[in-house]
Amino acid sequence: MHPQQQSLIYLHIAVLLFGGTALFAKLINLNALDITVYRAGVAGCALILLLYIQKKAIKLTCKRDYLIALLLGITVGIHWLTYFAGMQLAGIAIGMIAFFTYPVITVFIEPFFHAKKPQIKDILSAAVVLIGIYLLIPDASLGNDVTLGILTGIVSAFFFATRNILHKRYFSHYGGPQTMLYQTFVACIMLCAFVDVPPLQIDTVNWLLIVTAGVIFTATPHSLFAASLQYLSASTAGLISCLQPLYGTFLAFLILNEQPTLTTIIGGFLVISAAFYETWSVTRKHKL
Repeated sequence: MHPQQQSLIYLHIAVLLFGGTALFAKLINLNALDITVYRAGVAGCALILLLYIQKKAIKLTCKRDYLIALLLGITVGIHWLTYFAGMQLAGIAIGMIAFFTYPVITVFIEPFFHAKKPQIKDILSAAVVLIGIYLLIPDASLGNDVTLGILTGIVSAFFFATRNILHKRYFSHYGGPQTMLYQTFVACIMLCAFVDVPPLQIDTVNWLLIVTAGVIFTATPHSLFAASLQYLSASTAGLISCLQPLYGTFLAFLILNEQPTLTTIIGGFLVISAAFYETWSVTRKHKL
């Protein structure tokens, strides 16, 4: 299998798991910062174990890369914190939709790192995604939790898009687990001083949910996502990842009984269409 096609498979698996991540904002009975810290810590431990079993390198090749890893960890830590905060404020569906402005952000800021203009097809795809997201957002009054959650989700989107672009440009020569190991631990250490509930005060059920979120829904998909960026552009990865709100909405319906509206279905169709077009475009380019 060609590396680019393999990267697409990794990306789609990662997006499916990402879709379930939002559920933990409601399932875990902790605030957004505590969820971020414990989830990142568990994910980091899982990644160390994975690298040890696979007998792969943990150290980075040069001192400059440690500074880049620090920057990426800070960026992803802010992204995770605002991501869960947005879910808790606005609800899973709206929070995820607000976060999914990041493919649009990515399409417009990535070209500046390469001194070139966005491609027409990416601009059109981003426009379709934007329309779809707009249709999914319900009416919200300014100043309430929903509006604040949407704004928080957009902040999360910006930091996630920035992390992806920086990773692609400066850190994509490392494997997925190795890159996420540093990012998870930096995020955990950066925020751990502000934890509200100490580890010993967390009950068994919440710890099981945290471990599940950290290992299956954080370490695994982020490693796959980071690995996919080795052969795919950040804008391609971002647009394909637009499947995530659909997965999240479906899982929220099954587990939390959150039922999508007609506008959710229409908006979701637009988002999926743009994501599949981007996948088809990459695959066709390889065949040619």
